[in-house]
Amino acid sequence: MDARRVRDWRPITLALALVATFVILLVIGTQRPDETPPAAIQAAPQDWNRKLGPGERPPQFVLFSYDGAGSHDQWTRLLELSGRTGARFTAFLSGVYLLADDQKKQYTAPGHAAGQSSISFGGSQDDVRTRIADLNAAQQRGIEIATHYNGHYCTDKWTTQQWQLELQQFSRFIDQAGVQGLQVEAGAVKGGRTPCLEGKFDAVFAAMISRGMTYDSSQVSDGMLWPAQDKGIWEFSLPMVRMPAVGNKKVTMTDYSLWEALNHSKDDKSKRDEFARATLEVYRAAYDAVLRGNRAPLVIGNHFNDWAGGGFGVAGEQFMGEVCGKPETVCTTFSEVIKWMERQDPAVLDQLRKQPAAQT
Repeated sequence: MDARRVRDWRPITLALALVATFVILLVIGTQRPDETPPAAIQAAPQDWNRKLGPGERPPQFVLFSYDGAGSHDQWTRLLELSGRTGARFTAFLSGVYLLADDQKKQYTAPGHAAGQSSISFGGSQDDVRTRIADLNAAQQRGIEIATHYNGHYCTDKWTTQQWQLELQQFSRFIDQAGVQGLQVEAGAVKGGRTPCLEGKFDAVFAAMISRGMTYDSSQVSDGMLWPAQDKGIWEFSLPMVRMPAVGNKKVTMTDYSLWEALNHSKDDKSKRDEFARATLEVYRAAYDAVLRGNRAPLVIGNHFNDWAGGGFGVAGEQFMGEVCGKPETVCTTFSEVIKWMERQDPAVLDQLRKQPAAQT
């Protein structure tokens, strides 16, 4: 190549270098200071599931959980995010989503006629097959399937026998879906969250014990607390936290409760980004408070819904992406945390529970 041709390329090369530098600076400048770049996401500590050493602090567990677990679009997004970050979470499945619309008479809720439900059934047979494939993919990723019972009836009146009927039907729907290829087994479902977080919990827990279940996540606590056993059931309570966007009012940290606090749960899609920012602010503050405080598992309660244009889903997915790569942080399932607790000395767990609730 002659000298003239080399000289002709120099201005172009310099211009390309300047453009590349500008793009890099633009990306760095627009990234939030507390966001983890995708390339820098760290895997969860490999040795976290063990007995703590003397004076060692527990890992910071973050328990993402989703009620309903029916939407294919949301499964697609969350499975991709789980694969990218290594996050594990728990899906509280509504049993009627395993029944196609033409099978709805198979469900009879306590006190209701056959075929009635306060939420929709599973749609077409193809919709149910797609849902089964999503649930299988989730289980293969280590995502836990738990129960949100069936027809989403909000009640504190049902007896132990009526809750048992709900659980028996949920198990039957799981078994029937097994004929269609569902790999989740009814006996592997160990936890539940009641619709609307309601129920006479003596009755709920007695029904759960009779089915060999081990945990619930339906009750509410003031701040973040360590789980304790109540009548043989581990209770992972949903925390009440302060929400700056509504004057630091305390709100149960579920997407629906945050939505209700923000605009009385009006489905205003124009508020999507505003609500996402307000929700993300709550999640970050709760994480920081518990990380610095008692290290109790942080329970995030969401739904497979696109309320307010999907702003709450955006916040939850962004928070999962940024927090699950942080040092000492483990995004996992309720059952895995129970296994961890069972490895600890009882005296260590007692000391953790005696610490003040972490508050925002």
